[in-house]
Amino acid sequence: MGDLAADAPAHRHGGIFHGLFAAALAALAMGAAGAAAADLSSPVGRWQLIDDETHTARGIVEMSLVDGELQGRFVEAFLRPGEQPGALCVKCTGERHNQPMLGMVILWGLRQRGDEWVDGHILDPTQGRVYGATVALLEGGTQLKVHGYLGIPLLGRSQVWTRLP
Repeated sequence: MGDLAADAPAHRHGGIFHGLFAAALAALAMGAAGAAAADLSSPVGRWQLIDDETHTARGIVEMSLVDGELQGRFVEAFLRPGEQPGALCVKCTGERHNQPMLGMVILWGLRQRGDEWVDGHILDPTQGRVYGATVALLEGGTQLKVHGYLGIPLLGRSQVWTRLP
């Protein structure tokens, strides 16, 4: 019986330590959740490309800020049956000609203007064509509207990409 009484204070200290540890973990989790929520206000992150014709996932683009310019790098491809990994941009011109599509910067030059990123360019690596581009966050930052156009933004088409964790 004396042993139980001797163990009681140690048990209480363990309980206090456990409570402090749990509180610290909860604070860290709330901080991480807050940081994740803050990320929703920026297009920086990983985005799943959705084909606007088939509505299927085609790959992942990683958006980053480089010297105040928003850029998107094609980092993962979801291949369709018959497509070969390691595809090259054979229809591209200049420095992108015959370069691997995977790892290629396909969005560049975007500058923030209000709630949009404008005056950029987007490459369609399957066609080797470069278009004007704008992007804007939708649905509280969980989606990204990517608009490519020829000449003026009115003449173009949009895709909606989904943010990945």
